[in-house]
Amino acid sequence: MIPWLRPNDPFPPLARALREPNGLLAAGGDLSAGTLLEAYRRGIFPWFSDDDPILWWSPDPRMVLFPAELRVPRSLRKASRATNFEITADKAFSQVIAACRLPRDGQPGTWITKQMVTAYTALHDAGYAHSVETWVDGELAGGLYGIAIGRAFFGESMFTRADNASKVALTVLARQLAAWNFGVIDCQMRTDHLAMFGAREISRSEFAQELNELVKYDDISGRWEIEIDTAL
Repeated sequence: MIPWLRPNDPFPPLARALREPNGLLAAGGDLSAGTLLEAYRRGIFPWFSDDDPILWWSPDPRMVLFPAELRVPRSLRKASRATNFEITADKAFSQVIAACRLPRDGQPGTWITKQMVTAYTALHDAGYAHSVETWVDGELAGGLYGIAIGRAFFGESMFTRADNASKVALTVLARQLAAWNFGVIDCQMRTDHLAMFGAREISRSEFAQELNELVKYDDISGRWEIEIDTAL
């Protein structure tokens, strides 16, 4: 059994998360900014559908990308040179999260509920949630969004409307975070797509130890700007 959280209840220890389904820790609570930030600082994230209560997760192992370990596939470098991509940050957060919310091919619905959109938009307004956008000829072609606390970035979702657009956004984000001395990008669950860029699995306890240090740094507050050369 997992505990049912009331507003302001503390999260249970990560070790109490279920093995099956992997990482389910608690249900209930709320999506206030304070609750979400406390969850992320501890390595916990919400994931649920419209018909579910709020569900909180901390899987073991955890998929992460250390910015210093980023690998850019040669095919992506070649493709990016052939397309006139423009990369920005925090220019179209609402458009990015709306695009990420659309059901994927073969999926009947989305886990990015209206509640989630409202909650993460509030975090964006508060300077914690950020988007990276890829543009082609002035049109939004892809992007991603996530949460930044201290020197840790927690990736939430990405989308693409043009070949390689989301891949380029992820690559530029990782390189920018490396320049800002971020220690980790949380990717949550393993995918071959993320592994291609150097992401790998670590234990939940190792991830929690990483976070314990990284979230103590001062936040890079306000709207972000891409400061690096975005050419791959």
